[in-house]
Amino acid sequence: MSHKIINKKQLSADTYQIEIKADHVAKNFKAGQFVIIRIHEKSERIPLTVSNVDPKKGTITLVYQVVGKTTLELSALKKGESLINCVGPLGNPSEIESFGKVICVGGGTGIACIYPIVKALAKAGNEIISILGARTDKMLILEDEIKEFSHELYVSTDDGSKGHHGFVTDVLKEIIIKKHKDIGRVIVIGPPQMMKAAAEVTLPYEIKTIASLNTIMVDGTGMCGGCRTYVNGEMKLACIDGPEFDAHKVDFDAVISRLSMFQEKETLAYDDFKKRIKSK
Repeated sequence: MSHKIINKKQLSADTYQIEIKADHVAKNFKAGQFVIIRIHEKSERIPLTVSNVDPKKGTITLVYQVVGKTTLELSALKKGESLINCVGPLGNPSEIESFGKVICVGGGTGIACIYPIVKALAKAGNEIISILGARTDKMLILEDEIKEFSHELYVSTDDGSKGHHGFVTDVLKEIIIKKHKDIGRVIVIGPPQMMKAAAEVTLPYEIKTIASLNTIMVDGTGMCGGCRTYVNGEMKLACIDGPEFDAHKVDFDAVISRLSMFQEKETLAYDDFKKRIKSK
């Protein structure tokens, strides 16, 4: 079954958004879940963020950053072309209930991951404080969409081109110092270094903090073991046990180490494919 690209949009220099036909996902998706796609028969399987669904149209919206060969190949596809596979929804849904005040922290493409969670928590009656981070203002995505469901919205950029000049964790710390007695939960999604730092900020205040892990993943059903991680000293599989875990119990150093295992090979594959594109 192929999945036609209905719409395509470039959100930043290296981040894209595509809307594809995927009735089975659109009907069953819940905030916090993801899909695994394959472009064609010879391509690798990669997990992608579902930022939005439209059950009536039978479409889902995926957001991805070009970081390797497969995402580069995906970025070259045009509206009207198709993906050969879209498996999902996968993973466990986010815990959506009334927590009171919830701080949602998104960094980079993690902003797209946290968007459906922000929306679901807001609809459940929570007061949402959103903190969005990017390297520059030009790399910031979905700000208006998240603002619509947030009571307060803060932006942080590494270079100071918009909002706070620094890291999202600086903003998180300031808010918690002022309001920590009122915060029912913190949810953080983004680079593992960022999630680790956020967990260190909330730990002294004993605020339940949830992190969504985007680990190396192949099948998404617990068969390959590629997404294994360690939570409270026990091995867990992000695809079937997660992707969300108690951030205070995650071994983020192990997560960071595993994500870098194939970086050299990924760079070689990316460079080779880029040369082939240019030679056409």
